Amino acid sequence: MNIEQQLINTIANKSAIIGIVGLGYVGLPLMLRYVEEGYKVLGIDIDQSKVDNLNDGVSYIEHISSEDIQSAVQKELFSATTDFSQAADADALILCVPTPLNKYREPDLSFVLDTTDALVPHLRKGHVLSLESTTYPGTTEEKLLPRMEQAGLTIGEEAFLIYSPEREDPANPNFKTRTIPKICGGHTSACQRVGVALYGAAIDKVVPVSSTKAAEMTKLLENIHRAVNIGLVNEMKIVADRMDIDIHEIISAAATKPFGFTPYYPGPGLGGHCIPIDPFYLTWKAREYGLHTRFIELAGEINAYMPRFVMDKLTDALNQHGKALNGSKILVLGIAYKKNVDDMRESPSVELMERLEKKGAIIKYSDPHVPVFPKMREHQFNLSSVELTPETLAAYDCVLLATDHTAFDYDMIGRHAKLLIDTRGKFLKPAQNIIKA
Repeated sequence: MNIEQQLINTIANKSAIIGIVGLGYVGLPLMLRYVEEGYKVLGIDIDQSKVDNLNDGVSYIEHISSEDIQSAVQKELFSATTDFSQAADADALILCVPTPLNKYREPDLSFVLDTTDALVPHLRKGHVLSLESTTYPGTTEEKLLPRMEQAGLTIGEEAFLIYSPEREDPANPNFKTRTIPKICGGHTSACQRVGVALYGAAIDKVVPVSSTKAAEMTKLLENIHRAVNIGLVNEMKIVADRMDIDIHEIISAAATKPFGFTPYYPGPGLGGHCIPIDPFYLTWKAREYGLHTRFIELAGEINAYMPRFVMDKLTDALNQHGKALNGSKILVLGIAYKKNVDDMRESPSVELMERLEKKGAIIKYSDPHVPVFPKMREHQFNLSSVELTPETLAAYDCVLLATDHTAFDYDMIGRHAKLLIDTRGKFLKPAQNIIKA
């Protein structure tokens, strides 16, 4: 029996140990999915405090319960470590690490490459390595393949390399890790067969594609599709605002068409780990082929402009109320990047807070999902969430609704805010104290 079949059999009989490298918003849900199926999972992360908390059964992500982590630990199906040498004990190694942009808006693969380099000394025959991090087409072949070959492994015969992009949507009640179809591309046909077996053990539907490049491009198309359409509706919002038309009324009316239209909604800017970042991975790689992705970059420009649009609307509204932005007390409602999550990555609320502070405003925030402003690589506010009461709302010169969490009492907010800037279309009825932005 060859190594490929041995590995597939090990996965099928659930004796395979699944290694997940990067225990964040992607890695943890995937870990729990394999544990649910009875697999033993080894988690690897460079953050010692995170590892210690997880081994104690404590989750640091709001929508992932500590009870689920604790159950996995107690069943001895999950353990976490910072020791990369333990990767040799796993049969599959799934990389779920960040792929941000650098300050020049170029791909930053340092997390992927540093992680792979840390794993290479511990790779062995029978390993399957899967990259889930969003990246440009060619990354798996150009960056991971030579590193695995440096370990003396013949890829497709002795070890296997696949790319399978993550598709997590935190706090989405309609889709879970198990029910979201999984794209899978292998470096060889044998790699693809191993990848399908690996993910088919935990995911209801696996969608094979012809190569790792095809899988990488698939993820980019998904997110560029959203970025471009959000850019379109954001531009429509600017035009509608100038014409004194409510864009949310227009979207609701257009969405009644049962074909040919998909509603997208404007906001104060793009947030999250995908939509603001992923399109630039393709625009960067396209330059290697002499191509200028004008359509994608235009959408990026529009989306990046939205915090400035909101700032202009807020400043004008304060002026109309006889207030200067400098010295005004501003309460920002919602600082997570989208509703009902605690995820702060690339949140447009943070950019708005920084812009407001630079202009001399006194900033506070309220977010039921983020009780204390977290430590971030590039942003820091020494703030805690303010409890919303009629008295609290009335004490601020302006309330800026940036993220429309379900937990907010919008009736109370609308009645007691002196001035309310609504970037999410939550207040449809006109009111003297409400400005749509």
